[in-house]
Amino acid sequence: MATLFLVHPDNPQSRQIEQIVAALKHGAVMLYPTDTVWAIGCDLNTKSAIERVRQIKQLSNDKPLTFLCPSLSNIAKYAGVSDAAYRIMKHLVPGPYTFLLPATKLVPRLVMNPKRKSTGIRVPKHPVCQALLDALGNPIISTSAHILDNDDDEAVPQVEKSRLFDQMAGLVDVIVDNGVELGEQTSTILDMTQDEPAIVRRGLGWEEVANWIPAVN
Repeated sequence: MATLFLVHPDNPQSRQIEQIVAALKHGAVMLYPTDTVWAIGCDLNTKSAIERVRQIKQLSNDKPLTFLCPSLSNIAKYAGVSDAAYRIMKHLVPGPYTFLLPATKLVPRLVMNPKRKSTGIRVPKHPVCQALLDALGNPIISTSAHILDNDDDEAVPQVEKSRLFDQMAGLVDVIVDNGVELGEQTSTILDMTQDEPAIVRRGLGWEEVANWIPAVN
């Protein structure tokens, strides 16, 4: 059964964060809150944990996984960011946006799109996520916790938190509870791999994108 950690939603206690991060460094998979939906995650650099995430979500190896970075400057380590993409991204991060970008060699093959050599990266506006990223020092995998959903959908089914915890307790090692019921809207996905950025999925905050990509309507 998973170990439950109760953390403050705005000021996560350092002791709990340190214990969660210690588990992640030893290959743990966690259920945790983000600024969109509940997510399943692990340390980006732990292959065995990534494989377990794929098993839990029933994802084949050709399905890319998104991961979280703490800042826009950190993204540049893991992806190629053009000047045009940077100008747009700096207005949108942190926030509920997933950016599809050309992957660098630091991105494990098990995470990226094998055909396009691209990866999905987010900079969350969420105290718990940021605390975990800061303490871990590595990006964290982030895929929606709803096993039967398709991550390309506009939204995921609303599931009561207690029911979700019951479903995940035997599948993950750690459950991070910040005492908040999350919504059902996923992130907005922006493809930044081409000269002209494009919205792949409209999720939270997609209206804001229209201010920086004139073609959006």
